[in-house]
Amino acid sequence: MSSSTREWLPPFRLDLSGVLAPLRRGKGDPTWRSVGEGSAIWRVTSTPDGPATMRLHRRGDGTVVAHAWGAGAQWVLDGLPALLGADDDPSAFVAHHPLVEDAARRMPGIRLGSSRRVWDSLVPAVLEQKVTGVEARRSWRELCRRFGDRAPGPAELIPSGMRVPLTPAQIRAVPDWEWHRAGVDSARRRAILAAAAVAHRLEDAATLGGEAGRELLRRVPGIGVWTAAEIAQRVWGDPDAVSFGDLHIPTLVGWALVGRPLDDAGMLAVLAPYAPQRQRAVRYVELSGFRRPRFGPRFSPRDHRAI
Repeated sequence: MSSSTREWLPPFRLDLSGVLAPLRRGKGDPTWRSVGEGSAIWRVTSTPDGPATMRLHRRGDGTVVAHAWGAGAQWVLDGLPALLGADDDPSAFVAHHPLVEDAARRMPGIRLGSSRRVWDSLVPAVLEQKVTGVEARRSWRELCRRFGDRAPGPAELIPSGMRVPLTPAQIRAVPDWEWHRAGVDSARRRAILAAAAVAHRLEDAATLGGEAGRELLRRVPGIGVWTAAEIAQRVWGDPDAVSFGDLHIPTLVGWALVGRPLDDAGMLAVLAPYAPQRQRAVRYVELSGFRRPRFGPRFSPRDHRAI
């Protein structure tokens, strides 16, 4: 199978791995591989034209070289600049705290990329609802590996074990007991199945963007503010989509910016000066290296397969 290729020289400083990192769902993500200490990044995605595998690396002059295989190869290559943050504009961002200012200064290559594909971010986001990252990533791995198609491209070149995210049709065909086996409880399963039934309409959220896009996603039962924000951050690089309702983010933001833990209401007040770029501020806090104090045991994963 031949590949299609595109070369693109970003007109801005680019941290390739840092920009793409939010699309990765743990070290064992079957849709993602980083080869050679990050020198090459492999990503498998669905597109309106079919699945695609893309390999990205940078040359010494900063040019990003992308090779793509599969029916959706041209679609992912056309979207390469958007994926790497070309549609993002951080120039209007103003830091209101030394920690945020320092992170922004140290990481000028961080931008908010746009995958343009709602479905691929929706399923793992729902899987992450109200469970630990370990649980959610395990469920994502098991579903992709057991029910996803092999990544398109030459078998001798594509990293072993890479899979295409399940299509809505494949999701609907997963038997009830297989969801249980993958560690997915009934509430998350219902939300994913409800989204699968209207998946083609939900792709319009990427075109709408902003609050309108998030509101469209929230029409699906089981998709609330947190899940819609997690999708918006990845699909259209929404700079204001904060993950309110998260177990950890308000505490991290609180300790980093005001020296104490916060709830959602407190985080809303602290981030108010950053609107309409509140999520960009949160991203800088997350990347700053700040670690909040720990006073108790970590939240233990539950095994839904034993329930």
